[in-house]
Amino acid sequence: MSMTRLTLRHALTTTLAPILALSAGQAAAEDALLRFAPVKGAIALVAKDQAAPILVAPQDATSVRHAAQDLARDLEQVSGHASRLIAAPEGKMPAAIIIGTLGQSPLIDAMVRADKINPARLTGQWESFLILTIEKPLAGVDRALVVVGSDRRGTAYGAYEVSRAMGVSPWSWWADLAPRHQDAIYAPKGLHHFGPPSVRYRGIFVNDEDWGLFPWAAQTFDPTRKDIGPKTYQRIFELLLRLKANTLWPAMHKTTAAFNSDPANAKLADDYGIIMGSSHSEVMLRNNVGEWKDAPEAFNYASNPDKIRLYWDERVRKNAAYENIWTIGMRGLHDTGMVGTNSMAEKVALLDKIIKDQRDLLDAHVAGGAAKAGQIFVPYKEVLDIYRAGLKVPDNVSIVWPDDNFGYIRQFPSKAESRRSGGAGVYYHLSYLGYPLAYLWLSTTPPALVQEEMLRAYDQGSRNIWIVNVGDIKPAEIGTSHFLDMAWDAEKARTASQQDYLRQWLGEAFGGELGAKATGLMDDYFRLNFERRPEHLEWPAKAEDRHLSGFTVEQAHYRLRRWRALAAQAQALAAQVPADRQDAWFELVEFPIRAAAAANIRFFAAEYYDEMIEVVPAEAYSAGGAIAWAEGEIAAITDRYNNAIAGGKWRNIMPAEAADTQWRIYRPRPIVTPAPALRSAPDRFFARVDATPEPQMPILEAENAPLPQGWRKIDGLGRGGAVVMAGAKAAPWTASFTLTKPQQGVTIGLLPMFPDGEERELKVEVSIDGGAPVTVSAPRVVGSAGWVTGVLDNLLKLPVAMPIAAGTHRITITPRSSGIALDQVVLENRTEEKVAH
Repeated sequence: MSMTRLTLRHALTTTLAPILALSAGQAAAEDALLRFAPVKGAIALVAKDQAAPILVAPQDATSVRHAAQDLARDLEQVSGHASRLIAAPEGKMPAAIIIGTLGQSPLIDAMVRADKINPARLTGQWESFLILTIEKPLAGVDRALVVVGSDRRGTAYGAYEVSRAMGVSPWSWWADLAPRHQDAIYAPKGLHHFGPPSVRYRGIFVNDEDWGLFPWAAQTFDPTRKDIGPKTYQRIFELLLRLKANTLWPAMHKTTAAFNSDPANAKLADDYGIIMGSSHSEVMLRNNVGEWKDAPEAFNYASNPDKIRLYWDERVRKNAAYENIWTIGMRGLHDTGMVGTNSMAEKVALLDKIIKDQRDLLDAHVAGGAAKAGQIFVPYKEVLDIYRAGLKVPDNVSIVWPDDNFGYIRQFPSKAESRRSGGAGVYYHLSYLGYPLAYLWLSTTPPALVQEEMLRAYDQGSRNIWIVNVGDIKPAEIGTSHFLDMAWDAEKARTASQQDYLRQWLGEAFGGELGAKATGLMDDYFRLNFERRPEHLEWPAKAEDRHLSGFTVEQAHYRLRRWRALAAQAQALAAQVPADRQDAWFELVEFPIRAAAAANIRFFAAEYYDEMIEVVPAEAYSAGGAIAWAEGEIAAITDRYNNAIAGGKWRNIMPAEAADTQWRIYRPRPIVTPAPALRSAPDRFFARVDATPEPQMPILEAENAPLPQGWRKIDGLGRGGAVVMAGAKAAPWTASFTLTKPQQGVTIGLLPMFPDGEERELKVEVSIDGGAPVTVSAPRVVGSAGWVTGVLDNLLKLPVAMPIAAGTHRITITPRSSGIALDQVVLENRTEEKVAH
């Protein structure tokens, strides 16, 4: 398998009309792939209590047969009528569905020879497919809906696209979104073309599975195996194909047996057409924490190269026949820094040797050798410094740039790097365990941030591989879909806002009207969590300070007012949800909102308790009651998720945060619920919260000023609901404000993004009323104190010292680096006066 960069311009086109991502409610659209009522000239796939058979040649790939079987199952689930899977026409058939791969299916190749299919748009293309109707496609078949792929995954994607057009969500099994019944299904005349994808390799990393996916698989889904094994991976592989993904980095913690410890896992991946890779620290498809049996200190290539090379050689020999992406390089035994060197020059020299030795192993065992084998190099954490110090990465190896673990991509490829034959990619996080604080519980990264960063990466050449860390898969359903949808069609994503995507996704899940209401709820959910994730409420961590969050009492109470209102709306709307969507509503909408709301109440009530216990004890006691209420709420909804939803299907998958004491330095400290004698009913506290007005702050929200040339508004990010992003040649941003008294400066609020290429800091010039500009900058160094506060608050605060007299003024901010996303300007005066723009 070659990792040659995809150079063809991505296209998603149709001959007759654009394809829509269809649900049952959308199927009346004129350009629908399928209809549920008769249409002139349409092929009846289900009619008169009969379902058309599905033809798939036995010579085709196993992944294609899996997809055909799933389509047959979906067809029966939607219509109630079974569809037979057959290898060739049987007698006279009025209608059929024919699925096959160009050059691999005799059924498809016969239609090509008969000029029924023009292969020009598929030949040589990566993971592309056609869905078309054909009259008399084969002897004995009057009419057929034909799915033809350029390769095995393209064909499988096409089969699942037909399922989706019937109303079968990719998340039908994983999110309990059972498709709606349809009495009849018709395929209108037409030809539809999909692909090639924008990004060549698109996948997920199942990670930090200790608290969710592993206990669920071991105790609920696959108790015989007591682990994550083929039964669980089969469900993951099917999900990936339904989402048009092709790559998996498997679970790799100590709790889980190494993926390759059971050869059935790798064989199953190949059967589904899934390309296996491994994380940045698990090089050469090796799961070190489960497979390295020697002493930890022996995992040192400087002193023990022969044994480590044999360790890698064993995996290459055993897995060489499969489609893989080999991670090259080296880190420590379990996601730690490489050992055995002192100076940076030694690190570079050792890593150069390691990469050469690894490629020699590929030359020895993999067809085509290192010149053809898929390979990635991930400059994660300290490895980025080694790369910058002169490490030579072979040209056909894809450099996969990581984010900073919090959604901000650390580096984008230079023009030279983007022209490498191996291209570039991105490793991104929707879930993270590590410094300074983890976020493993709820999926809270806003789609708006993911879209901004990934399209930025795409535009600068990161188009070969996108991998996203999704933790336990649940509850990251929306985020996973969004990431992989962008990887399939980046241009389509470019024109959609966060609300647009949520409306499409939730509309497909719950129907137009209910989906629109859910959109408003989830949009607010992501916005509130962007201001502070529920796992990041306490920071900076201070040992004895009673006030830990950095929010004023009024700000905290107003935040709780918003969360309480949002949770109440989610619960109230549940009464409008049809019975067959109740479980999905709870999993996708109600649980995350109520859990985040309760976490905020628990934390800020505890903070208020400490604030008031020696001032107004009655206030503190009621806050103590609110803490107990929040603890009870989290326990109740977690129990419901695990034990009641879908009849107990998800038992053990949803822990409360923090579930145990592992990795405690990266996780929230437990909040102590006051003893019963030190708390009272929470009503008084909640009444105070619900009556708190929005605090009036002297802030200029960037999006409220006129948008200058070269700037874009990004909805869904920032404190005021949006930020403005400066382009390459952006004009200065300006806004007017009025002060009632003099002040000594302002504070510029930026998103903690990273600049492009070789730039290492964000920089702007600030001037007042056309005066001399003051330059302020923020070095972007991962691990620094400035980076920590920036990512935990999703805001970089840049103070600008400049005396400003009372009166009306005009501020001008000029970008002097790339990566400038302006959120707000905070004035020093803490007055009640509204700020004029």
